[in-house]
Amino acid sequence: MIKMKNIKFEKIEQVKNEVQDKINKASQYVLKSFEEDFDIRFTHESTKIEGNTLSIHEVKTLLIDNISVGGKDLREIYEVVNNRKAFEYVKKSVKQKRSLEEELIKDIHQLVMENIIDGGIYRNLNVQITGSNFVPTEWINVRNEMKYFIQDYKLNELHMNPIELASWVHAKFVKIHPFIDGNGRVARLLLNFVLMSNNYLPIIIESKEAHDYYKTLDNFTKKENINDFYNFILNKELEILEFYNKYI
Repeated sequence: MIKMKNIKFEKIEQVKNEVQDKINKASQYVLKSFEEDFDIRFTHESTKIEGNTLSIHEVKTLLIDNISVGGKDLREIYEVVNNRKAFEYVKKSVKQKRSLEEELIKDIHQLVMENIIDGGIYRNLNVQITGSNFVPTEWINVRNEMKYFIQDYKLNELHMNPIELASWVHAKFVKIHPFIDGNGRVARLLLNFVLMSNNYLPIIIESKEAHDYYKTLDNFTKKENINDFYNFILNKELEILEFYNKYI
């Protein structure tokens, strides 16, 4: 298992270097078109996993054409618009070389939940995750758990490779489940924050992969073993790198 993971990570490093070379040589027009396409698909898939019913074409109409979509619940409109705003904030934070801190996490959540609920506030009641076998952290322990989360992140930076670290951040954050709502969307934004901060491409977890996605996360919440989810994220990073390598 370990040997296979190392081989895949080495493959990613190789393709990553090829992609970076092509990015350095590509025109700004090409890079902007790739970024715009990614933003639309990432926002669509990340909200769709949580039950949003806007199609990819409606998301494009809303985000790129700036035209309102009729016949949709206002909350769904906000979910899409907010996710895009939050991702832009993540990209800006990466450029500013910000580190992962509670303040950053709360800011991201506030953007994700704008006009839906008061964001950036840790929950004050217990929650149960639909379809999951684990029970998130007791609300009274959330504040301490988030402090330990940041401390552990800084320790894990010393011995985990960046993709493993990003996987751990997502999985551990979901296990704590610090907010009333929006935890999944924030977790995927944090995952991409760590990847991009370490010069990897952000990834898209598609709604059609939801079963495998939740299954590997479930394994972490039960055993605190990151291997399955790490392998899942390794595959996603290799997938987006190979896509860029082929088409950029």
